[in-house]
Amino acid sequence: MIIQSRRIWVLNTWLEAQIEISEESGKIVRILPCGTENADLDFGERRILPGFIDVHTHGAYGFDTNDAEEEGLRNWTKNIVSEGVTGFLPTTITQSEEVLTKALRNVAKVVREGYEGAQILGIHFEGPYLDQTYKGAQPERFCVEPDLEQFKRYLEASEGLIRIVTIACEHDKDFRLTRFLREKGIVPSLGHSSATYEQAAMAFANGAGSITHTYNGMTAFHHREPGIVGAAFRFRNVFSEVICDGKHSAPVALNDFFAVKGPDFGVMITDALRVKGLPVGTQTLFGGNMIELQEDGSARLMEGGNLAGSTLKMNEGLRILVEKAGVPWQTAVNAATINPARLCGRDRKKGSIQAGKDADLVVLNDDYSVEATFVLGRRVF
Repeated sequence: MIIQSRRIWVLNTWLEAQIEISEESGKIVRILPCGTENADLDFGERRILPGFIDVHTHGAYGFDTNDAEEEGLRNWTKNIVSEGVTGFLPTTITQSEEVLTKALRNVAKVVREGYEGAQILGIHFEGPYLDQTYKGAQPERFCVEPDLEQFKRYLEASEGLIRIVTIACEHDKDFRLTRFLREKGIVPSLGHSSATYEQAAMAFANGAGSITHTYNGMTAFHHREPGIVGAAFRFRNVFSEVICDGKHSAPVALNDFFAVKGPDFGVMITDALRVKGLPVGTQTLFGGNMIELQEDGSARLMEGGNLAGSTLKMNEGLRILVEKAGVPWQTAVNAATINPARLCGRDRKKGSIQAGKDADLVVLNDDYSVEATFVLGRRVF
């Protein structure tokens, strides 16, 4: 199959080109100059980008990862392609060991038995090893200190699918769990944490490789006490997530974040909840707390009104970064594609448009709406 456009994002620039896809392998065979072959699909001036990858998202369409419902997860993978997502990490929230074990087993079973739509590239295990001061919407009574033996049980339940673990490093004695994760090829990510700048620096030295939703759920930046946000800015080659809805972090803060992190280490996430895709006013439980979907698209705790998560779509996040936050195009695109692929260890196959890589593509209109999504060369939206 040949796909053509006069704007294909290849190696950080636009090419007038064709993409030849093997329908058998689902991979990109070669990139050709525009008009070389008869195109099966000609998208004209529409932008073709690598498919978006969301490494931190809890749910959508009434489903939450912790629900451990097969059909809910399958419905999510099938519909999330409408926003250009071709791969994602279902993300847990702090709960009892029983609930989390069931959630992990459910994801593993769906991956093993098959599903349609966006690919499940692993699991983001957010909690229960979090700090209670910065717990956010995480249920306090289930926040516990890192337990290596317990985590080994979680890893077994996931059938090895856990790719990222959010952890409050100040509670990880001798960085025991952090070092174990790094040895297993799993990324320890600092989040929901009271850590000082100095503690964060030691966590990075002992194997931590990312920061979870920078600015939110952590010690803030102060010019005399830089905190985790200061660590995110100082350690520029450490990946840092950021929620790009313009609400969890103002556009100016997003601009500052990407100005410091540059094009290679900032990672756009949605941190989306089950209320994404549901009507405004929907009320539901999240981590044991009641939340409500607001008119502005935010999800807030009904008690206290604090932000709980988002309903952001990845294509909308790209629009916000470029049009509202003034982030350079290359930096914004990388944050949604190759950077999350690198973070979860899938960049050899995903995250960019090159011969030999998976044909995961999103076609965008000029208003950032999604015209088409391809997963492994198959049009799924």
